[in-house]
Amino acid sequence: MYYSAGTYEAFARPEKPEGADRKSAYIIGTGLAGLSAAFYLVRDGQVKGERIHLLEKLDLAGGSCDGRKDVRKGFYMRGGREMDNHFECMWDMFRDVPSIETPGVSVLDEYYWLNKHDPNYSLCRASEKCGQDAHTDKKFTLDKDSALALSKLFMTPEKDLEDKKISEILPDSFWDTNFWLYWQTMFAFQRWSSALEMKRYLCRYCHHIDGLPDFSALRFTKYNQYESMILPLVKYLESHGVSVEYGMDVKNVVIKDDNGKKSATQIVYEKDGKPGTIDLIEDDLVFITNGCCTDTSCYGDQNTAPDLSRIKNGAGESWDLWKNIAAQAKNGEYGNPDKFCDDFEATNWMSATVETSDEEIIQKIISICKRDPREGKVTTGGIVTVKDSTDNWYLSWTINRQPQFKAQDKNTVLIWVYALTTNKEGNYVKKAMRDCTGEEVCREWLYHIGVPTDQIDDWAKNRCNTTTCFMPYINAFFQPRKESDRPLVVPEGAVNFAFLGQFAETPRDTIFTTEYSIRTGMEAVYTLMNVDRGVPEVWGSKYDVRELLRAAYYAVDKKPIDELPLSLKEKIVLKKVIKAVEGTDLEILLKESGLLR
Repeated sequence: MYYSAGTYEAFARPEKPEGADRKSAYIIGTGLAGLSAAFYLVRDGQVKGERIHLLEKLDLAGGSCDGRKDVRKGFYMRGGREMDNHFECMWDMFRDVPSIETPGVSVLDEYYWLNKHDPNYSLCRASEKCGQDAHTDKKFTLDKDSALALSKLFMTPEKDLEDKKISEILPDSFWDTNFWLYWQTMFAFQRWSSALEMKRYLCRYCHHIDGLPDFSALRFTKYNQYESMILPLVKYLESHGVSVEYGMDVKNVVIKDDNGKKSATQIVYEKDGKPGTIDLIEDDLVFITNGCCTDTSCYGDQNTAPDLSRIKNGAGESWDLWKNIAAQAKNGEYGNPDKFCDDFEATNWMSATVETSDEEIIQKIISICKRDPREGKVTTGGIVTVKDSTDNWYLSWTINRQPQFKAQDKNTVLIWVYALTTNKEGNYVKKAMRDCTGEEVCREWLYHIGVPTDQIDDWAKNRCNTTTCFMPYINAFFQPRKESDRPLVVPEGAVNFAFLGQFAETPRDTIFTTEYSIRTGMEAVYTLMNVDRGVPEVWGSKYDVRELLRAAYYAVDKKPIDELPLSLKEKIVLKKVIKAVEGTDLEILLKESGLLR
């Protein structure tokens, strides 16, 4: 497997790999990683679909990319997905997945046209004082110490950041900046999150720093992630003969290590309460989704708080599988699951889905985001963060294009609400969010959009229906770690198995993205099948001097260099530098970026 860039490799079709007709595949998990592995086995590995078996414990494919309606309780959306134009593997896949809504076009075509006609951007990034604009005004408000610390983090080798928290790297002044407000609420980082992961994000998305304050860098699907991404992919696979076997609770994959040659020899599972095994030979490929950020999700509804009684540190079906595999390693080569799942108090947050058709509530929404959600276009353009809830629930909310579900009543609006802190009282509801019913969560949200306090309780009860979901491990992949804590997609010496998803290790890319899951699926198939075509490299904006200069300009709130708060010594040095680059291409680049006038 090798990486490539450019259209020569991107447009090419690989030859059929040697031995493709002998191969069978067993894919554990039907999240985006597992489904993408199946896709690449079909399209580029040219394995017959009938020989590809997806094993799923639940009765629905999609993993964490879900969206569903419970006829008794209402709509559930655990989370959403923010996409980027440089998700190279994702678009490589979806360009060949047919749309299930528009005949004759691909999912990528559909998505591309949608975001061209209805580009995403926010008109209110944060609110305060019960629905008033907090006027972040697209500014980062970075002080000199914070800006220098971010620059240093950008350049620090990953090895030096292993097991370190962000709070160990950045100064105290950083936490009061708009940059941190944008960053924390958009990506769900915490102060105790991995400095290594934050470095990866900085490097991966430096070309989008100008779009961070208003989300203009982002693109979204038409419907929820399940209907827009998972369903078309499942239908594509089914049309090629791939089978999904539901109710398959995989407990272990037995791996034989023969002097460094590692082979998966058996899959151990339970189905309908009965144990079973699948014996494997080297031509049977096994793709393992190790770990899951939505493992042990706990659901609530309008009148019921989520039941958290079964949550226990380190416990969960995906973690148990990974631990059983990791226990077979001789040198830790299958990762360290405990690093990610042993402290759910550090890795949880909670979301809610509010459904309403009430005109007065919708008018409150319009007054904040300046758009009517019923027009079927971009509404909030990303989350609206409640700035004065940072010491309470730290609440944010968003409305994506409506309807979010094909089955949704056209007169209703679905609002997704999430909170980074679940163990503190709200501003209005004097309870921790995790202890609240859907109705109580709705009260807190209504308070923050400016509903009069004497009407909040009645509106939450009679004008809205709210479902909730507490996710104990949703931020697990952000825990401080070493590189070796996640297994390589294909461990050294592995001949017929690979790891997939957010807890497999691949260089440079960032977890908590659709791209990461799909990339691991592509890399796994290309490695085990020896597909002779390049895997698109992670977009290299961190190596592009134009993007770096542009990022620097926006990070200092669009000030030219001579307006920055420099010491006398720094001003003297700057004057010499400007003189030295005069009349060169570097001067042109500095002027084009805005750093030089």
